[in-house]
Amino acid sequence: MRLFDRLISSFLAIAILFGVAQAAPRSDPVKRFDTDNDGTLDHIEVRKAATAFFARIDPDHDGTLDMRELRSRLTAEEVMAADPDHDGTLSVNEYLAVVAQRFKAADRDGDGTLDGHELRSPAGRALLRLLQ
Repeated sequence: MRLFDRLISSFLAIAILFGVAQAAPRSDPVKRFDTDNDGTLDHIEVRKAATAFFARIDPDHDGTLDMRELRSRLTAEEVMAADPDHDGTLSVNEYLAVVAQRFKAADRDGDGTLDGHELRSPAGRALLRLLQ
């Protein structure tokens, strides 16, 4: 019985370690979205991530997001401000315009990229809500 217990414990330890190793890139948005591996996110990488996320949270595939689909990522006021045609939904271009605004707000040093420190700021966290 002891051998069996040790095998199970070892298996669980390996599974936990493997799970942690697999989860690390997902939990670090720079690693998750940094396609050129330069340690920062540029506007192109953020736009690509936002476009993919838009497609994932558009379950009816109508090309727009309503308040239900946005799930508290934007307030009603933010949706109204980002919705120039006033149809109560955001198209992918309207969504990407909000992403661009949040990117600019998070880019405190104005270098056109976001590092981990900038993404941990309130503006960076607001941007990340639109990417994941």
